[in-house]
Amino acid sequence: MVFAAPGEALGRARRVLAERPAPLHASVAHQVVGIWQRDFGDLRLALRHLRRARDLAARADSPEREADVLATLGVALVHAGRTRQGMDALGRGVERGTGHTRARVLFRRAYAWWVLGRHKEALEDVRRAIPVLRQAGDVIWTARALTLRATVHLALGAVERADADFTAAEALWDTTGQEHDKADAVESRGLAAFRAGDVPAALRLLDEAEERYAKLGTPTFMLSIRRCEVLMAAGLAAEALAEADAAIKVLDEIGGQSTRKAELLLAAARAARLAGDPQTAMARAGLAVRLFAGQHRAWWEAHARLVLIGARHAAGRRSGRLVAAAAAVAGQLTALGAPAAPEASLLAGRIALDLGRADEAERHLAVAARSRRGGPPLARMTGWAAQALRARTAGSARGVLEACRRGLDVLDDHRMTLGASELRARATAQGAELAALAQEASLVSGGPRRLLVWSERWRATALSAPPTRPPADPALLSGMTAYREIAARAEEARMEGRPVPALEREQRRLEREIRSRTLHMRGEAPGDGDRFDVGALLRHLGDDVTLVELAVLDGRVQVLLCGRGRVRRFEAGLLAAAESEAEHVQAGLRRLAHPGAEARLPLVEAAGRRLEELLLGPAAAHLGSGPVVVVPPGRLHRVPWALLPSLRERVLSVSPSASSWLRAKRTAAPSGGGQVLVRGPGLATGGAEVPELADRYGEATVLEHGDATVPRVLTELDGAGLAHIAAHGAFRADGPMFSSLRMADGPLIVHDFERLDRSPYRIILSCCDTARFATVGADELLGLVTALLPLGTAGVVACSAPVNDAAVVPLMLALHKGLGAGLSLAESLRDARAALPGDAVHQATGWAFTAFGAA
Repeated sequence: MVFAAPGEALGRARRVLAERPAPLHASVAHQVVGIWQRDFGDLRLALRHLRRARDLAARADSPEREADVLATLGVALVHAGRTRQGMDALGRGVERGTGHTRARVLFRRAYAWWVLGRHKEALEDVRRAIPVLRQAGDVIWTARALTLRATVHLALGAVERADADFTAAEALWDTTGQEHDKADAVESRGLAAFRAGDVPAALRLLDEAEERYAKLGTPTFMLSIRRCEVLMAAGLAAEALAEADAAIKVLDEIGGQSTRKAELLLAAARAARLAGDPQTAMARAGLAVRLFAGQHRAWWEAHARLVLIGARHAAGRRSGRLVAAAAAVAGQLTALGAPAAPEASLLAGRIALDLGRADEAERHLAVAARSRRGGPPLARMTGWAAQALRARTAGSARGVLEACRRGLDVLDDHRMTLGASELRARATAQGAELAALAQEASLVSGGPRRLLVWSERWRATALSAPPTRPPADPALLSGMTAYREIAARAEEARMEGRPVPALEREQRRLEREIRSRTLHMRGEAPGDGDRFDVGALLRHLGDDVTLVELAVLDGRVQVLLCGRGRVRRFEAGLLAAAESEAEHVQAGLRRLAHPGAEARLPLVEAAGRRLEELLLGPAAAHLGSGPVVVVPPGRLHRVPWALLPSLRERVLSVSPSASSWLRAKRTAAPSGGGQVLVRGPGLATGGAEVPELADRYGEATVLEHGDATVPRVLTELDGAGLAHIAAHGAFRADGPMFSSLRMADGPLIVHDFERLDRSPYRIILSCCDTARFATVGADELLGLVTALLPLGTAGVVACSAPVNDAAVVPLMLALHKGLGAGLSLAESLRDARAALPGDAVHQATGWAFTAFGAA
């Protein structure tokens, strides 16, 4: 009962003990309390009860009872880190038990072997147990044994065998009332889905398992470990670190299993390393190594040492001893049959290369490169990374580019199994090194065209296909409706100066629920078969338009000037200096949004000149006189490009990638798409431009006051030719997919836009911070604008800084005047800036707005 209804089982056992039963019955009751405390509570209390159960079983003169308790006690001792005592107890249990009881003890010893990473011994014990359990008709223990065997197969990389056992176990669980075991089976299926490369299914199953555990009121430490692994593969390392650290805190508070703590520390160390925090990774991994060593868990200790060595390397440490340590771990992992062995060989090769030991590096990299031929996507990418490094060491630029191409193709296929745009964007981080190696090889040997191709190969790829949109997920739609209501109430309370902790907690809960459901979506779009074509780009640019793509190699900006049939390269300044200058400019624009800051204008203009030198360098003199399209790296998308002197008077647009600009250029306006004008609540000017625009367009759909609700706005935006939204914007750096525009019934968020069949052909967002993005992955952007571009929008005007609401009105009216005359968004925005008064507030307002795309 303890795994069917844990709380009820604990209560009944305590009632039995209160009645002072005979030793045999008391042994059972103490064992139940011990199991509950071992798995869900305080391990010290568990050991006390289990030792009492063992002694009572001996007094009852029942060898079968004693064997069963010894098995439970042995597992508890192993989890407490007392490995030798635990395995001795399990061995005595095997000796004392017979038949059916002995098979149950063998299963539990197999489980202990698995915890210790002794997979061969685990498989042997479970192989001996399963036939006996089946013959006895013991459905529950047979299902447990099959689940364990599947889990061991997964650890050894045998996914198909694991899947067969999980399927057989699940069929048996369906005939029982073992709710905790059923939840564990769902959790295990999530792990199997992850090992098979299906991250959305893994996240969905792990969330389902968590819901089942929550109903039983049981902790979920193993699930946290598994979810960390999946989150890291999805590019969500910071979230994995937070989950692991939170679980460690809870485990410490209840005095839980030492084995689980070690595993959580290892998960935290891996996550910290991936999140770019080597110091935290070293601290967590070092503690995990000590715990695993004390628990005699060689499999786990080797994995923790691998993370520790990798963190030391990431922190800048280089030595022959570190190479030897990585090589030793690679040997251990190979001997243990661990799939992580190639990763250790790759690490040893990297460190040897850093030390200039080419021959030694080649030996390790050659071993790591073998994994490129098979296995899960990330293992194959490890192999291709090793192959690329081998080719670079051998001086073969062609070999580097081929290895990088093959590795990124693997990651492309993996990304497109992900339905959520956030996961697609974050997953690209795993290809950042391959992309950088390819760009480096292109710069050395291939000329500007090849560098452009590789700059495009891994830039804004998440925008290459729309996110998957479920036809109608009632739970998701219901959650988003509730979220809007709660967010609107919280905003109203804040404006009235009232504290809103309860509403904010509920808002965060709903955000987690919405995000969780979107991450479950599996991708349906095939990999992007249209490779970037430099010739096609140059043909569309013609002799008039110049596209400026900024690539970053070794921290320096490389300017690729595309137009008039050729690609030229210029070297500009350091990226770090440009980022710092851009932050100064943003601060200046914020000040200029308020009257009385006119003295700041010369300072902002001077910063614009410095930015031009850093970002364009000598290329600024070769831009020609026609329109310019700027394609910056993700970290520079907040630059107000119109402030740069050589771009100030130009027709100027910005695009996340040259490929994205080409797609926008080829996007046709919808036939019959009308104009939609939206005015949200709470604007300082009341959205004063909207009534004037309504008069100008005549038949435009106007949504304001109570009509400007999220469902109505989405309905009208779908397939529109032009949309103008005047509403308060809020950028969420902590959750960019919850960046929003305020409507009458609450926030219109990025997730809402992704439900559109086709977003408006042109859209104008006349409010603050709508052009702000979060930079994630290799070079990806998440935000309002980037949600629209894959959905049919060819052009957006949005703002990257806080602006003066009153100064926005004449800018918007002048912008629409240009559109009415048949100009593009970029042409109209240039003319609108020129038509503004020359004071500092209006100038800053004009610079803060940017035209994106090609419409």
